[in-house]
Amino acid sequence: MDLTHCTLCPNECGIDRHTHAGRCHMTAEARICRVALHAWEEPIISGTRGSGTIFFAGCSLSCVFCQNYEISHAAVGRLYTVNDIIRAMKELVDRGAHNINFVNPTHYAHVLKEVLTCYKPPVPVVYNTGGYDKPSTLRELDGLVDAYLPDFKYMFSETALRYSGHADYPEIAKAALDEMYRQVGPVQVIDGILQRGMIVRHLVLPGRSEEGVRVMEYLTDRYGDHIYISAMSQYTPHGNLAGCPEINRKIKPIEYKRVVAALQRAGVKNCFVQEQDSSSENYIPPFEL
Repeated sequence: MDLTHCTLCPNECGIDRHTHAGRCHMTAEARICRVALHAWEEPIISGTRGSGTIFFAGCSLSCVFCQNYEISHAAVGRLYTVNDIIRAMKELVDRGAHNINFVNPTHYAHVLKEVLTCYKPPVPVVYNTGGYDKPSTLRELDGLVDAYLPDFKYMFSETALRYSGHADYPEIAKAALDEMYRQVGPVQVIDGILQRGMIVRHLVLPGRSEEGVRVMEYLTDRYGDHIYISAMSQYTPHGNLAGCPEINRKIKPIEYKRVVAALQRAGVKNCFVQEQDSSSENYIPPFEL
């Protein structure tokens, strides 16, 4: 994973991240904004004691509605060495974390490889990503990650371009999901906690319920009950929506029901749905160490 001409993520910006920030807004050093037990992931991730989340700053995407906008586009938080991250992992385990959950790690895959090669925690390692990942980079983590928690945001290129600035997102995400599934295989849940496997999330956007239906159909056709699918209703207007007024609102109940109906038609059992009141800023954690 050479960062002299960085190609870790699909942006392949080629910037020397040892001296300059890449398109992800970050240099090579890991910048972390939050280390905490988190109770608001899917039940098989958070369990009863919480998921041991480690939030990275920066992002390889440019989503206008980003709920973590304050950390994805700014150098907030503080720099962590490999030993600092290992220490944080051990502290989370000592506090009862069901897993170690690396949030938004795509542009720090090189750091995670070094960390997890030095120290593999006694609980599952979760790679929590926006889905815009290169299979070749993911292969560097084969055997180090136990569970993948990716988004599958878009089925249509035009939507991906408008809201995340990347028309190639659908094809990139599909290839990434296949590589993730190749590594971890069908879901394995013990005592109500995911030990191995993949949960794919889709956040339903205002006016995009048909796209959500297509995402559900793709995931159920390709993976069936070998993965978990999480259909999320928690969209809250956030980020920079001045140029996209059509999504400057919460989703309507009927929009979400259409997406859930697609899961019901497929007959899958391994899925999560949310109550409509999940659309709240209470789901956005405070990013302070």
